[in-house]
Amino acid sequence: QVQLVESGGGLVQAGASLTLSCQASGITFRYYTMAWFRQAPGKEREFVATIRPGGSTTYVDSVKGRFTISRDNAKNTLFLQMNSLNAEDTAVYYCAATQNSGTITTPQLYRYWGQGTQVTVSS
Repeated sequence: QVQLVESGGGLVQAGASLTLSCQASGITFRYYTMAWFRQAPGKEREFVATIRPGGSTTYVDSVKGRFTISRDNAKNTLFLQMNSLNAEDTAVYYCAATQNSGTITTPQLYRYWGQGTQVTVSS
């Protein structure tokens, strides 16, 4: 069965960095478009970044220049390096997988989801 397991969240101060990981199993990871979404309390799930099988990436404007999405196909692992964190980045972060091609920013188009990892940034 497919499993996406996130890790690396935590409580940090504004300006700090965190790296999230998502370990995938049950899928041929290298063929999937992978993404990070986040959801803050009382808000809808928001697209953060996506990386396609070929390695091309897309980011939401609010994280450009601060976050970097990457993947290690040999280890079936997705990463999100987050720098210069601020209070607005506080949310549960989810990784997601889809076989759809193109730039996919709509959560409904992702078939597989992890359970999420909490990131809290204190100001």
